[in-house]
Amino acid sequence: MKKLMFVFMSLLTIGLFQSQNKKSITMKKKILFVVTSHDKKGNTGEDTGYYLGEVSHPWEVLHKAGYEIDFVSPKGGTPPVDGFDLNDPVNKEFWENKEYKTKIDNSLQPSQVNPSDYSAIFYAGGHGAMWDFADNTELAGIASKIYENGGIVAGVCHGPAGLVNIKLSNGKYLVDGKKINAFTNEEEAEVKLTNVVPFLLEDKLKERGAQFEKSGLWQNHVVTDQRVITGQNPQSAKSVGEAIAKELNQ
Repeated sequence: MKKLMFVFMSLLTIGLFQSQNKKSITMKKKILFVVTSHDKKGNTGEDTGYYLGEVSHPWEVLHKAGYEIDFVSPKGGTPPVDGFDLNDPVNKEFWENKEYKTKIDNSLQPSQVNPSDYSAIFYAGGHGAMWDFADNTELAGIASKIYENGGIVAGVCHGPAGLVNIKLSNGKYLVDGKKINAFTNEEEAEVKLTNVVPFLLEDKLKERGAQFEKSGLWQNHVVTDQRVITGQNPQSAKSVGEAIAKELNQ
């Protein structure tokens, strides 16, 4: 009788373990996308915002991989959009997805975000990010907590402006000593905004101790180093999404 009871309890334990393991595999944590609230390029009068392709292309990869995505912006609500091109089929797919169009048009405020809900945070680019990402302490705090919980911090193009002031609990900058890339000085010069943006992203990341890597103008370039993933420009957006998915699956 005791032997039968032991076998029964052993089978029950194995069953519970398999059930819990299966549950942990199927219940993926969410990913938080950060988009800018800023809509003007300095005093030029030109409109800006988040760059649509830098949201839609990573979204497509991660959405198809089964991850739920939330959106946050410095001010919350409906963020301004730039690079609006529905001839890009991925942009069109995102823009016409009612669930996610509603989500981004009702982006969260930083105070509404619980960092423990997310396995990754991704800063989308668009020139607006240069004005309202770097000095947002609430967003930096969210990213720091996600990272120190074992999560991923990522950004593309001007999105890594959100990384420049993230500090970890040891007092060091997140990017210090890590391989990083972002929109380069040469690319900023090419779009004639060197003297318009509040700082040069490449220079600022280097000041923070980043080992800055880059390719030529508009080349796809993505770097992954210690759960920090960065891409150089809009051409790198899909590859950043793929790198996030790969890192999450490890």
